[in-house]
Amino acid sequence: MIHRAFADESFPFSRHGRSLCAWLALALALGAPACSDGGKPDEHAHAEGDAHDRDAAEPAGGEHGAAEHADDVTLTPEALAANGVRIELAEARLLRPTFRVPAQIAFNRDGMAHVGSPVKGRVSELFVKLGDEVLKGAPLLSIESSELGEAQSDLLQKRSAARTTRPAVELAKNAYERAKGLYEQTQGLPLTEVQKREGEFRAAEAAREAADTAEQAAENKLHLLGMSQAEVDHLTTTGEIDPRFAVRAPIAGQVIEREVTLGELVGPDRDTLLVLADISKLWILADVPEAKLHTTAVGARALVLLGAEQDPKQSHWCEGRVTFISPALDPGTRSVRVRIEALDRHPELRPGVFAQAEITAHVEGSEPAKPVLAVPDAAVQTVEGETAVFVPVPGEPGTFAKRVVRVGASVGGMLPVFAGLAWGEAYVAEGSFILKAELGKAGAEHRH
Repeated sequence: MIHRAFADESFPFSRHGRSLCAWLALALALGAPACSDGGKPDEHAHAEGDAHDRDAAEPAGGEHGAAEHADDVTLTPEALAANGVRIELAEARLLRPTFRVPAQIAFNRDGMAHVGSPVKGRVSELFVKLGDEVLKGAPLLSIESSELGEAQSDLLQKRSAARTTRPAVELAKNAYERAKGLYEQTQGLPLTEVQKREGEFRAAEAAREAADTAEQAAENKLHLLGMSQAEVDHLTTTGEIDPRFAVRAPIAGQVIEREVTLGELVGPDRDTLLVLADISKLWILADVPEAKLHTTAVGARALVLLGAEQDPKQSHWCEGRVTFISPALDPGTRSVRVRIEALDRHPELRPGVFAQAEITAHVEGSEPAKPVLAVPDAAVQTVEGETAVFVPVPGEPGTFAKRVVRVGASVGGMLPVFAGLAWGEAYVAEGSFILKAELGKAGAEHRH
């Protein structure tokens, strides 16, 4: 099992101005950023301290002899890029152990939508194809539906009928109130006549209510068929029947499935015509063995490795957090499915791709970790029996000097540095093996 460690928190430490300027000058000269796709995300904070004074280690005097540069090696920008040489600034890190497990990239099911049709009809237009990015509310396809046309016609008829009942109610109401007034004032109108007028008024009211109910039912049917209130209002205002129905995107995302063709008969009986997915936030599904469950916690930081770690050009890292731990154990693999949500959208993150997830181990009751200056294992080389790192030489683009350091035991792929390198100082974090090899060649040529 491979173990690594990385920082969880930030520490506001300052960097030495001279070393930082040298590093920036080198980066500008090479025309390359300090971090590459092959490196892990910047997850470590900075620690306070004075940078190592390179001049103090140099012999006194202004002359730069051959002995002074015996531990220097120079590479072209092309060679640096080809060998994945990456420069970082020495930082304080929380050395917390991690464990690595197999994983697979998957769609975020909270950001997916299966799109169907609420109406029966034939597809008359298709507005999207596989891979298209769509916005929420964008039309996906159009359907010619006789069912929709009939429902629109029914609403117009019910609306017209409801309107004709309103004058009759007003007439019956006025007649009833007039008869009632005459009866109460002069007794010149028999009570039976008043009761008759009242019955006519109540009947007219009931007819109006029934017509209104029928109109509302017809409108509700159009809503069930997918028409919005704005579309219904347009229909009742203009009286124009349009049997075409536009199926719209319920979410913003990418069309990942399209199971429909032009002229095809569709309807509510088909659950899915298209599938949309928001690919800006994907899931990484990791299989954590039973033995590691006690060190796995929701909220733990995770790094996801895509590609082969041995090849910096083909490997990519992205950061995420554990958001869910399945309560069920797979009896076949004796592992539990753990869901990690990616914090960024890396172009190499593709659903179905296999990956490896490094999850920060959570140890109950352990003492809080303290920040220490640390570098990756790959940054440290043994050169002529000495433990060393390589640092860029100020003012000499592409030139690096061997720097002897004193390190401790590796913790999760990181080596604590106790002497030889200062916080904030630039050093070669990846690709130092090529510098060691070139330095060895130069030494052999010098001896001969």
